[in-house]
Amino acid sequence: MAQGRNNRNFIPNKYILFGLTVFCVLMLFISYATGFTGGPIQNVANYIFVPMQQGLNYVGDVISVSSTDAKTKQELEEENAALTEELDELRTSLTNLQLQQSELTELQELFELSQTYSNYETTGARVVARGTSNWFNTFTIDKGTADGVTEDMNVIAGSGLVGIVTEAGTNYSTVKAIIDDTSSVSAMVLSSSDNCIVSGDLELMSSSEMIELSNLEDSEGTVAVGDAVVTSNISDKYLPGILIGYISELSDDANDLTKSGTITPVADFRHLEEVLVILQTKETWDE
Repeated sequence: MAQGRNNRNFIPNKYILFGLTVFCVLMLFISYATGFTGGPIQNVANYIFVPMQQGLNYVGDVISVSSTDAKTKQELEEENAALTEELDELRTSLTNLQLQQSELTELQELFELSQTYSNYETTGARVVARGTSNWFNTFTIDKGTADGVTEDMNVIAGSGLVGIVTEAGTNYSTVKAIIDDTSSVSAMVLSSSDNCIVSGDLELMSSSEMIELSNLEDSEGTVAVGDAVVTSNISDKYLPGILIGYISELSDDANDLTKSGTITPVADFRHLEEVLVILQTKETWDE
């Protein structure tokens, strides 16, 4: 019976140890929290709780810095995106301004050209397609019979002759340029009124940006390099007095009666965008 009572009153050591531990920790916390100084309790509290507090402070600082860095990175990304968008808008605006300036320059040149040939009625047209070569030896414009454009009307740009309309649809026309291999224009040297033939030559145009001059009847020997060549009165399809280009080379033919050479055309056959169509043909002009 006595042994049974001793078993009922026995408290396991682990519970006693746990209770003492809780009591010590509680006393240490009370001592440290209430500012109790001196003695071993304070020393133990400093040893335990100060490092804990420093560790908690460090963790808090790290979290705070990380949060700030994350916020700063997000702000930088948003700012970078906004600047990139603004830069794209500025580039687009600059491109549009350059295009407008280019179009304005071309329109100014066409206006001046129309004033040069003010005795002819003209209409402006935009080049919308070209042939298969690197040159505008054949191309399509956005004006046709609905705009009064018909076959055999002369086309000018830059400072002079470009070519002639070979086909006219309702809202488009096809133009053959004077640089095309099949082109031949009756012309004359402006200074002497001597007649000649100007022929297209794409190979020559590609190598030196010139076209051929032949059958020049320079009886007085006054024609020289640099002289202007224009369309002549005897041309069956080209109106008279339209500037073609300037003589760049000249030599005597084997028959000693005529001369041949090359001409540098005044129109830019690499970059045609806007042209003027003369709303008269040679046939109607003669009438």
